[in-house]
Amino acid sequence: MSKQHISVLVDNNSWILPYAEQLVDNLTASGHSAELVRNAENVAPGWINFMLGCTRIVSEQVLSRNIHNLVVHESDLPLGRGFAPMTWQILEGRNSIPVCLLEAGADVDAGDIWLKEFIKLNGTELCEEWRALQGNMTVSLCLKFISEYSDLRAVKQTGQSSYYPRRRPADSKLDADKTLREQFDQLRVADNLRYPAYFELNGHRYIVKIHKAEKIREEGK
Repeated sequence: MSKQHISVLVDNNSWILPYAEQLVDNLTASGHSAELVRNAENVAPGWINFMLGCTRIVSEQVLSRNIHNLVVHESDLPLGRGFAPMTWQILEGRNSIPVCLLEAGADVDAGDIWLKEFIKLNGTELCEEWRALQGNMTVSLCLKFISEYSDLRAVKQTGQSSYYPRRRPADSKLDADKTLREQFDQLRVADNLRYPAYFELNGHRYIVKIHKAEKIREEGK
């Protein structure tokens, strides 16, 4: 396999999969040897292994097959390592989300950072919308790494680290006694299909799904 070969690894049925496919298509159209891989053991020797949305530990033996093993993480590293950083930061009320392209290694989200960009939110985006921004930024960072590779220098992480926990279905629970306004960000991060918002009342559980309708026009306009 050519040393310029590029693997794009997605080891689960993540929402990122269509963007990984788009990345492979873009790389192939640019003349690179690239392939989508669904199991880490099938990663071929080469130049880069982009690991997108992976949930399983990738062995050192697999990592050694490529010069670079790169992941995308949406936080101001070393702050916000761990799980679902985009979701947690939206719940914190943040509208500017750092997105880092970094080397994968033995310690989670602790590798050297190659690139950092920002996703700007206006506070109205629902899950599908902010995920689209996240997916497009992921593709953009991967392509930028390749196009600017000779001019890039990795930067080591410094400072105090923090970690976000794994999200559970119970994290999508609404409080029946709070207003919609108070819980709007909770609705924004809910996945209508996999982890819909819900509340419990009078001994029953009720599912809440949210979709954006047309923008309301102000009266007289």
